[in-house]
Amino acid sequence: MKEFIYELKEGLIISFRAIASNKARSILTTLGIIIGVTSVVLMSTAIKGIDNAFQKGVSSLGSDNLYIDKWKWFNNDTPWWELRNRRNLTLEDYERFKELAKLPLATAPTVWSYQNVKYKDRVVESIIVQGTNDEYIKTTNLTFREGRFFNEFESKGGRNVVVLGYEIAKNLFPNGYAVGEFVRVKGHKFKVVGVLDEQGSWVMGNFNPDKQIFMPLQNIYKYFQGQNFRSLTINVRARNSMMVEATKEEAIGIMRRIRGLKYNEPDDFSINQQEGLLNTINQTVGVIQIAGLFITGLALFVGAVGIMNIMFVSVKERTKEIGIRKAIGAKRRTILSQFITESAIICLIGGFLGLIIALILSLVVNQFLPTSVQVDTIILAIVISIATGVISGFAPAYTAAKLDPVEALRYE
Repeated sequence: MKEFIYELKEGLIISFRAIASNKARSILTTLGIIIGVTSVVLMSTAIKGIDNAFQKGVSSLGSDNLYIDKWKWFNNDTPWWELRNRRNLTLEDYERFKELAKLPLATAPTVWSYQNVKYKDRVVESIIVQGTNDEYIKTTNLTFREGRFFNEFESKGGRNVVVLGYEIAKNLFPNGYAVGEFVRVKGHKFKVVGVLDEQGSWVMGNFNPDKQIFMPLQNIYKYFQGQNFRSLTINVRARNSMMVEATKEEAIGIMRRIRGLKYNEPDDFSINQQEGLLNTINQTVGVIQIAGLFITGLALFVGAVGIMNIMFVSVKERTKEIGIRKAIGAKRRTILSQFITESAIICLIGGFLGLIIALILSLVVNQFLPTSVQVDTIILAIVISIATGVISGFAPAYTAAKLDPVEALRYE
């Protein structure tokens, strides 16, 4: 054991000396490793960031929700013109559904319109104004920074009240204290009764609740569009995750009854779930993984070939040194471990540099897309670096270990 530790120590000292004496060559050989490790770390942080953003978005809306709609959110099988020709879902459809449905925890109608929102000289343009009723808050996990959601009295009475998403409130009221103030939507005054906490997600785009405002449904019809202008969506929240499928089956049966469909007629409505969004996110992650793995694999391959060639050159340059060491009793395993150690150290240095670059770049990328650095990503980068060094250094090390000491001493 002592002999092994001594040989390892000597091998490390010789390896560091060899690397230090050929700085330019060592730096050039690490470039492929640096690029490869940077790619794999960036890919991992991006994927984790996307997953975290998705989970955040789902949790804000509630994972037990169904959305009854005219449209399929993620359509792969129904032609768009068939969806367009479906009858709109109306407020009467919602009222009948609410009366007949027994399983949901809560239901709420929603309809939206793009409008500008103004407070004094500040304007936020083309945001989604969501019209709904007081039960909407029960179909989500939304929380409040200040104030509250509008109540049943305000909802049924069509009062001019509004709840602001986090980003809308931040833009209109940078100093806070929005509750009690009045904003204008298409020239109409609305009293702010609540401001949401920051809780949406970039993966939801404009449907991120942080970028929306909410008001009683009647006001959408009164001020911005007629009741038959756009189909509404019925939000349905199951009592728990185990009840989602049963709630969905009940919803299908009730909607077919409301729409007057015969047994052999297809549904003229869709029941959307967040599984569709999950599939879309998985496709996005898949594309990032494929691109990242290709770049990583190519960079590591180039880096490994470069290191192998440089190590072969190193063996040639140090043939006489190897012969002297073998002549005075150095074992094959000692020579083998020395060159493998040298190759692994070069790769490890490249890996650390790549890791540092990736962490810096992830901070930059995080300004535009969410990233999340995990400990397992750092460990993966180190393992990849060492493995590449060992694999690429083995052939040159084996060649050095097999050199005949007599022939090596004659080498000039």
